Amino acid sequence: MKLSWLDIRGLGDVQEAVVQEALHYRVEGIVTDDIADLAQLPPTVTKVLFPGGDALPEDFGDADVVVVDPLRHGVTPAELSLKHPDLEFGRFVEIVDAPTLEDACESARTDRWSLLLFRDPTKIPLEIVIAAAARSTGNLVTIAQDVEEARIIFGVLEHGSDGVMMAPSAVGETAKLKAAAQAEVPDLNLTELEVVRTAHIGMGERACVDTCSHFREDEGILVGSHSKGMILCVSETHPLPYMPTRPFRVNAGAIHSYTLSKDERTNYLSELQSGSKVMAVDIKGRTRMVTVGRVKIESRPLISVDAVAPNGQPVNLILQDDWHVRVLGPGGVVLNSTELRPGDKVLGYLPSEDRHVGYPIDEFCIEK
Repeated sequence: MKLSWLDIRGLGDVQEAVVQEALHYRVEGIVTDDIADLAQLPPTVTKVLFPGGDALPEDFGDADVVVVDPLRHGVTPAELSLKHPDLEFGRFVEIVDAPTLEDACESARTDRWSLLLFRDPTKIPLEIVIAAAARSTGNLVTIAQDVEEARIIFGVLEHGSDGVMMAPSAVGETAKLKAAAQAEVPDLNLTELEVVRTAHIGMGERACVDTCSHFREDEGILVGSHSKGMILCVSETHPLPYMPTRPFRVNAGAIHSYTLSKDERTNYLSELQSGSKVMAVDIKGRTRMVTVGRVKIESRPLISVDAVAPNGQPVNLILQDDWHVRVLGPGGVVLNSTELRPGDKVLGYLPSEDRHVGYPIDEFCIEK
């Protein structure tokens, strides 16, 4: 889980409201330079003291973590740990050049906490620090100027910083920061579906979803005609006789079909566009969010595939009626859509709730 640290230094009149919002959304840490602020905080949040000035206070009060700047405070986290074994200490590093970048890498390798401020907009220095910390047990917390930068920091080098510290400019930004930290997508419980019939249904528009990611061979997106039943459509990572592989693409289905995005919200394939997010899923139900680069909608012959779940629930998927369009079966078996026959097994997912404008909702709804 990624860490959210809220910097309340200098917030003035809105500080109390921001702190209450932070506690409500369960941010992991609150950072201040005033010991008095820490006394008001409950034990459910990590109390981080980041002293200002050149001299450290005689007493660290109720702090759980104390962050120091060795250049300004004249002492290292390791030295403080010897004097105060009951506290955790971290190092602040401002990265402006090659020597300070090496300082950040050394802190990432050796210190319990590293609080990093990168002055240049490029994220390449952060990538270097993350790589340096690969075998470390410490935590990297990177300062972000806003929520959008926080989202980028959480994803750098696929691993991201362990945490982000941000000073909110207004009440409400804490919720957005916490949401960015919780961007990981929960895994899904896939089920085996049995094909009961297929039918050639004539012309219609289908959508190819071209993403900005490289799919694995056992990975695709879930697509279905109904919100409570979807089939795993494989990407074009597998060789075809007449065209090169396109490992970023899923020939997904007819444009009315649902697919899953963040928080199990559904989108119609026709709604997707450059910059949209869709959920990639592999045969074990492991998930990740990928970004759509473009969607190609073209008229093609269509085939309807009806399947049934072990609980008797029907599932339908309408695909392009062509041999090279494929779905995934148990164990990662690749099945050509035009060769599916009654009794074949495919992998699918059965969301438990109906949908209203894509959001899950428990209401009466019949789809057929």
